[in-house]
Amino acid sequence: MGYLVALALAAGFALPVAVLSAAIAQGMVGGSAMSAIARQPEAAGKIQLAMIIALALIESLAIYALLVFFLLSGKLPDATQVIQTLAK
Repeated sequence: MGYLVALALAAGFALPVAVLSAAIAQGMVGGSAMSAIARQPEAAGKIQLAMIIALALIESLAIYALLVFFLLSGKLPDATQVIQTLAK
């Protein structure tokens, strides 16, 4: 039963943590890129390209977390099965 509890906690907490950290990272990347463009407007093209690549990598990590969430939630038993097991 401890395994199922750990699996449920991992599935329930991993996705929100990954999404929040990805959102914070995207905000930091965007803010840093805007301040860099403000300092050197002539390098805006290169900065924007680097920002888009960084945002794509950050977003791919959030998508991987979503994939792991679905894989872990598929391994969880049905709630009625757990209740029946505990009632015995």
